[in-house]
Amino acid sequence: MNLALLVAALLSEGAEAAKGPLGIPMTIWQLANLVGFFAVLLYFVARPITNVFRQRQLDIAKRLEDAERQRAEAARLEVQIHERLAALEKELEEIRVRGVAEGESARTALLEQAERDADNVARSAQEQIARHLEAAKEELRGLAADLTAKSAGELLSSSINEEDRRRLFQDSVSRLGSDTR
Repeated sequence: MNLALLVAALLSEGAEAAKGPLGIPMTIWQLANLVGFFAVLLYFVARPITNVFRQRQLDIAKRLEDAERQRAEAARLEVQIHERLAALEKELEEIRVRGVAEGESARTALLEQAERDADNVARSAQEQIARHLEAAKEELRGLAADLTAKSAGELLSSSINEEDRRRLFQDSVSRLGSDTR
């Protein structure tokens, strides 16, 4: 409606104004020129700009969607990492507990082996001491027998005279003679 009033005002003014080509007032030509310019501007500039903005809007929407997808993937990876860390911590605790238990069992086994070895060494030492003691007793018995024989020999030689010796010699020879026959 405003356009119609504008055109009517221009026409009434146009009668007095200079006439342009084809007898149309110059104001109408200027108005037609302005409308044509805006139409060309709209056709060659506004549509491409609209398309650029529309494409930009689609690109932003796509990037936003990609960012949301990446955020969800990052959240999923974060959950996985936390789960893995928890599993690793649990596994480390189990390994530590198992290591302590194995260490204690190894310690116990070593202590038992050391006790057995100590008992074996003590028993072996006792047996060796008993053998050496028996050998020393045997040696002492032999020395005592030698000393007794020597003492008895000395005692006999001092108490036996020459006649006793001859008689003993004769008895020994006659015994030997009777044993050989």
